[in-house]
Amino acid sequence: MYPPRNLIKSLLFVALMAAVLFTGYRGLEYNWQWYRIPHYFFTSGSGGPVPGILMQGLFVTVQISGISLLLSLFLGCFSAMARLSPFPVVRALAWIYVETIRNTPLLIQIFMIYFVISPVLDISAFWSAVWALSLFEGAYASEIIRSGILGVPKGQVEAAMGLGLSRPVIYYKVIFPQMLRTTLPMLAGQSVSLIKDSALVSTISIYDLTMQAQKIVSETFLTFEIWFAVALCYLAITASLSFLIRKLEIRMKFIL
Repeated sequence: MYPPRNLIKSLLFVALMAAVLFTGYRGLEYNWQWYRIPHYFFTSGSGGPVPGILMQGLFVTVQISGISLLLSLFLGCFSAMARLSPFPVVRALAWIYVETIRNTPLLIQIFMIYFVISPVLDISAFWSAVWALSLFEGAYASEIIRSGILGVPKGQVEAAMGLGLSRPVIYYKVIFPQMLRTTLPMLAGQSVSLIKDSALVSTISIYDLTMQAQKIVSETFLTFEIWFAVALCYLAITASLSFLIRKLEIRMKFIL
């Protein structure tokens, strides 16, 4: 027999309140200085409040994550279609890309692009981070998209070909809408992973949110306060993205 839902909610509420009270008690003991956190998001300038060091890092994190997300989806679509190509060489190249990227750590790929490839091609640290994240997440998106394409019933494709539709039109009108609806939850999960993985770009001296937090902690020793604020920032970004994708998912159910 399962416990009543209200009992579970009550127990969770009591546990949450106990955690808050315990955190407050430990905060008094360690003299946590929460009042200093807003200063690192907004500082006073001559013309009013200006972005603080954490806000500047947050902008960089959002820029890298947003651009990488768009590029990874493009690479994922392109690679998925390449893996389904009738040409063996194209399929082999796409397979090598996916398996190589998926089976090596993201941190190693960031170092390889930044320290080996970027000096040759004269790529900045910002774009090195973007390409590393895009290639990594694009490989995972490729397999998700490929599975979605293979999940479309062959009868629908054959019927569309029987109507005389060209292959690009079949992809645009028949395959992609159904693929997107079935793979959207998995692509959403990968998008959230990309945002969290973006914290690794601080290892190549990009002043993103994580790097700026490390800088503040090394100067002020506000360890718990700063990292708690940074965790809330990442939580706000990922929760906002999940909310938007959920809205899109609900909307597609009515359209398709």
